[in-house]
Amino acid sequence: MIFGGYPELIRYSDWKEKEDYLYQIMNDYLLKDILMVDGVKNSDKLYSLLRLIAFQVGKEVSQEELGKQLGMSKNTVERYLDLLSKVFVLFKIGGYSRNLRKEIVKNSRWYFYDNGVRNAIIQNFNRLDLRADVGELWENYLSVERMKFQNYSQIHCNNYFWRTYDQQEIDWVEEEGDQLRAFEFKHQLSKKPKAPAAWGKAYPEASYNVIHTGNYLDWIVG
Repeated sequence: MIFGGYPELIRYSDWKEKEDYLYQIMNDYLLKDILMVDGVKNSDKLYSLLRLIAFQVGKEVSQEELGKQLGMSKNTVERYLDLLSKVFVLFKIGGYSRNLRKEIVKNSRWYFYDNGVRNAIIQNFNRLDLRADVGELWENYLSVERMKFQNYSQIHCNNYFWRTYDQQEIDWVEEEGDQLRAFEFKHQLSKKPKAPAAWGKAYPEASYNVIHTGNYLDWIVG
């Protein structure tokens, strides 16, 4: 969850060496090679965009609001995000809905393909017991690993999050044919939460499970 999944990291046993490797990846790949792909000229803006996304993992992101914070047009933000998706730095998840009046679908949630890159961008490699963003790291990690599992297991489904305007939400929704599966992510599980009432009422046929440190391997490995 802290250093991500780059295979080369296995060569390093020292914490500082792992940090240095990921900072090198960020500087040599993110802020150099990516700039050459699509004629992006402003590396500072790209880095600032990545930092904003990094601090909003698991939350809906408005491209218009990002543009206002960065002093860029919405179209430029959209182009940068599209580029970062094409080079496998970021991916997005849209909102699930069959009732547009109550459910939020306008904005997407963005995740990093690698937690280590995300932590390098925000310059935070603290241990989990010293962090305030364990929930975000857990959600990002599970989202990426689940997509890998879907790919090699040939599970062909659409992935979403779900949230209503009165703040009821589910972290991960899978739609596979006529099957609907809902998952809540909890790093530490004190008691099993119930599915949001609005979800149960709208989608009584859907399954609902909580993914936590005690059962996550079955969900991402099988």
